[in-house]
Amino acid sequence: MKTSSSLKNKRMIMFWAKMFIVILQTAMYGWLWFHHYKDMMPVVYWNRGNWTIIALYGLFIVVFSRAFGALKVGYLKTWDIMYSQLLTILCVNAVAYLQLALINGDWKFLENSGPIFALAGLDLIIVLIWALFMRWIYTFIYPPHEMLLIYGDVSPDTIIRKIESRKDKYHVKEKIPLSAGMERIFSEILKYDAVLIGDIPVGDRNTLIQYCFEENIRCYGSPQITDIMIRHSESIDLFDSPLLLFRNNGLTYRQMFVKRIMDIAFSLVGVVLASPVMLLIAFFVKIYDGGPVFYRQKRQTKDGREFEILKFRSMIIDSEKNGARLAKEHDSRITPVGRVIRRLHFDELPQLFNILKGDMAFVGPRPERKEITEEYSREIPEFPYRLKVKAGLTGYAQVYGQYNTLPYDKLKMDLTYITGYSLWLDIKLIILTVRILFQKEKSEGVDDSQKTALKN
Repeated sequence: MKTSSSLKNKRMIMFWAKMFIVILQTAMYGWLWFHHYKDMMPVVYWNRGNWTIIALYGLFIVVFSRAFGALKVGYLKTWDIMYSQLLTILCVNAVAYLQLALINGDWKFLENSGPIFALAGLDLIIVLIWALFMRWIYTFIYPPHEMLLIYGDVSPDTIIRKIESRKDKYHVKEKIPLSAGMERIFSEILKYDAVLIGDIPVGDRNTLIQYCFEENIRCYGSPQITDIMIRHSESIDLFDSPLLLFRNNGLTYRQMFVKRIMDIAFSLVGVVLASPVMLLIAFFVKIYDGGPVFYRQKRQTKDGREFEILKFRSMIIDSEKNGARLAKEHDSRITPVGRVIRRLHFDELPQLFNILKGDMAFVGPRPERKEITEEYSREIPEFPYRLKVKAGLTGYAQVYGQYNTLPYDKLKMDLTYITGYSLWLDIKLIILTVRILFQKEKSEGVDDSQKTALKN
């Protein structure tokens, strides 16, 4: 096991590395302020005013970096760090320039955007170099955790496969069944610096978590449905005994109102910006086989209400004459045009009209067919919990999961969104949706032997 002082030293290195890039970017903006924008302001700033403007820029960097995970070196893949840094730089410099325009009070000031664009470009080059260098540093000081997996009646193969997909961070060196007994498990735990707890009974899991806490051993666990509810509960401190409040009623009226206003605004902008692309897709879908451009199908939204979803047709005509099923990994029903638009998720663009109509939200759980929901519910009784909010064009499970992610895992992600909802979370998921357009695994179908996402 790693010693406490060793871990502190490594964390200190990572902390100051993150502080360095934030301070460097802030200093670059400070130089631009003093040498260009300060003299363009209608009033003369005293020293405190100058440093306040620069400090706000640094605050913007910290806020957006935390929101997009731009400083999570090692936690995210290098490509994800670079993408998050790009989003951070664009948002920070856009907000900073809007701030300067408002202070100046003259919209002609927008013509002076050249220097801020140059700063954004220089920021991007520097942070990309920093990300690559810090990735190398992280790999050097944090070798992959050698983990002990403790599992119950459920086969551990799936979770091992997921963990091993990040060999740069984790390595399951040994696995031990819960049936081996606590005494033997405790002795094995002491040999490792990390423990992964699989799907086991809550009582046994709590015992293992407490033991790892006592021994200062890193512990990973897959949350159950109730864990997600507890994580986002409200703390009540009215008494000398802490209480947790679970509202369990989805979004509040205020949240639904604001969310609906945002849905209308975003979908209108989306229709205007995407209309040339949608017209082009419609043209190619039509000339390929002469069939209908759109595909309509009944899906479920809030409280199980059914509506007719609208998508560009990506499969052959009468693709479901033998019954409805999810797209397979090697599905012969998908047309050449459909394969391209599904890969980019452009087949879902017509759902912008579903959002305007009010059947869907911009962000929410993926809309499922009633038959599939019923099938999943027989295996997972909690699956209908995700119907406490409107279905969404994008969402937590769509961004962080995959097309063929297991329904139980998708349910956990949907409940994470529902119980932890905020307007900022919606905005963050919308921005992060751009990233999945370039990730093949997000659009991969289920195995050829499957009809739904449930494993046979």
